[in-house]
Amino acid sequence: MAVRTRIAPSPTGDPHLGTAYVALFNWALARQSGGAFIVRIEDTDAARSIPEAERSILDALNWLGIDWDEGPDAGGPFGPYRQSERLDVYRGHAERLVEAGHAFHCFCTPERLERVRAAQRAAGENPGYDGHCLNLAADAVAERLRRGEAHVIRMRVPEEGVCRFRDALRGEIEIPYSQVDMQVLIKADGYPTYHLAVVVDDHLMGITHIMRGEEWISSVPKHRLLFDRFGWEMPEMIHLPLLRNPDRSKLSKRRNPTGIEYYREAGYLPEALLNYLATMGWSMPDEREIFSSAEFLEAFDAGRIVPGAPVFDIEKLNWMNGQYLRQLDTGEFVERFKAWAGGGDRLGALAPLVQERTERFSDIAPRVDYLLGDRQPLHPDDFAHKRLERETIVEILFRAARDFDGVRPWERDGLHAACRASAERLQLRMGDFLFPLFVAVSGRPVALPLFDSMALLGRETTRARLRDAMDVLGVSGKQLKRLEKLAREPG
Repeated sequence: MAVRTRIAPSPTGDPHLGTAYVALFNWALARQSGGAFIVRIEDTDAARSIPEAERSILDALNWLGIDWDEGPDAGGPFGPYRQSERLDVYRGHAERLVEAGHAFHCFCTPERLERVRAAQRAAGENPGYDGHCLNLAADAVAERLRRGEAHVIRMRVPEEGVCRFRDALRGEIEIPYSQVDMQVLIKADGYPTYHLAVVVDDHLMGITHIMRGEEWISSVPKHRLLFDRFGWEMPEMIHLPLLRNPDRSKLSKRRNPTGIEYYREAGYLPEALLNYLATMGWSMPDEREIFSSAEFLEAFDAGRIVPGAPVFDIEKLNWMNGQYLRQLDTGEFVERFKAWAGGGDRLGALAPLVQERTERFSDIAPRVDYLLGDRQPLHPDDFAHKRLERETIVEILFRAARDFDGVRPWERDGLHAACRASAERLQLRMGDFLFPLFVAVSGRPVALPLFDSMALLGRETTRARLRDAMDVLGVSGKQLKRLEKLAREPG
């Protein structure tokens, strides 16, 4: 049987390093064995899915040089490749499970479920569904459905026993069914959950190897039950180790830039970033650190993946990117630099910002240094302000970074509106609110227009500079948790 692997990102935000990392190994396994690599868009979270995020994901993979055989843009014999276009498929399979007694209609309200979970937590129990609708009479269920009562479809889970499965990297794994919740399969809005959709799609699309992050290991019992109840063979499981920060914490945007777009905007070469990701939990047989994609594909062996936590170290990536830059001949170096500097019409967008402020071309470089490269290092004293305390400045930076996540498209008017709303919530004058943002973004209290500058820099670079500013101010994890709690409160 030909190898068929897939990457199935959710279009709920900017493309993540973790997506590229998992895609790389799935791509390598398919290419090395002469199989097929598929991109499938898991957009069943209607509330969080962002249409332009799909394009960003595909663009990021293309930039890295990862190609695919089937997908939403390429088509293929097992389409459609967007889950939102396959709702009838999932509904039909869920009804099959209900008819066979492997799933049931649940009419519990969100309020009742929250009361049950609160009581379970208070009793020191793991929160989960209590089986309230598990044994409703068939005629009662039919009547409630006839009335159009809101409901979900849940899977039945054995009360006893153990799920046993084999992971290619980790060997035999056992998880008691007592730790497995009666998972929702079809939500009240008619959309499937990840757990039903991923199993149905992996089978119907002929996936032979499921290679994904280790955080999904705990979900395998749910998936194994579904494969077994449909009478399908489960693909081979390979759970990749999570990328980690140098302090071994999970790689997250709170600590480090995690968006692929950041590395593109910052001037990393795609081949260097791909090379570095390939060393995350894997190594060449001869232990070389620098190798091309072609060399990687030729040498790739999934058996050489190490399940330990690989450390994503930006300093090491910087070194590797430097090696690639120095290998370019002068002509190619110039062309690659020009492509980066003018990428996305960067220079064209920059011109209106400086033209009215320029008397000599030599005036331009000092004005735009922070827009074409890193801004100067910051010091806590840079944020000294006669009306703002340190705590307020930290909260401004935190709220701006959080609110900017929701600015789509990433353009000056949306950024201005987000800042205006945050300033009003904090009851601050707009000029005072913007002061720490000017410093964080440009390294100076006064610079080129802030919103145009952020629009030019892009979401990931802007977010990274705000995060760096909070680090400079010494924001602790405890403070971040307090700010996150405050941000969730209304008003």
